[in-house]
Amino acid sequence: MTGLTRWPGRYTDRHGSQEIVFESDGRELIRTTIRGVRFEGDAMDGLGAVGGEPPEPMLVLRDGDLWSCLLEWELPLPVDVAGRGERTASLHCALNLWYPEESEHLTLTLRLGGHELSATHPDFETALREIAAALPDGTRLRACVSCAWSDYHPAGNGMMAGLACFRDVKDLYRRCDGKHGRHGIFTYWPLRTGFVQETHLCDEFEHRAPDHGYRGGFP
Repeated sequence: MTGLTRWPGRYTDRHGSQEIVFESDGRELIRTTIRGVRFEGDAMDGLGAVGGEPPEPMLVLRDGDLWSCLLEWELPLPVDVAGRGERTASLHCALNLWYPEESEHLTLTLRLGGHELSATHPDFETALREIAAALPDGTRLRACVSCAWSDYHPAGNGMMAGLACFRDVKDLYRRCDGKHGRHGIFTYWPLRTGFVQETHLCDEFEHRAPDHGYRGGFP
């Protein structure tokens, strides 16, 4: 399989910690190997063992997905800085899946030019929105979550990768002005190109404008 990006990461549970590597296509595939077991899924909170459930107590699964662990990974995240062009920030991601704390939450930390911004929320959308709102004036994230051609379904979205891309129907999607009606998101939803991860980026990126689409501007 080609077109995969590699993210350095770490897996931690009650038995210890190990460095791992995540591979992702930026859309609906994430995979890694932990203690010799291959995992795949469309989101970090939905990684299932490819060969069936591993024996306890080596790894813990819940409903077939990796559980009771801390997943960490780091990826580059481009940002546009007014007057300075594009720069590359580092985004550290830590997903607590009922370990070490008995809760499920995501902590994102953006590092750029010696500064750090962190946010803890259940999903990428909310955490990245908080971080983007705290950036200095003239600094904007350059990723699918802030793109003019992306939107979420009104029914809600999961922790990550529930972001629909409309890059192949730009002229139609730019008419979207809310939830219902002739130009509501329900009209255009079946025309979506596919789903992408919030931190993905393609060559057709454009910054999102205020009051655009169903979800509005970003941040």
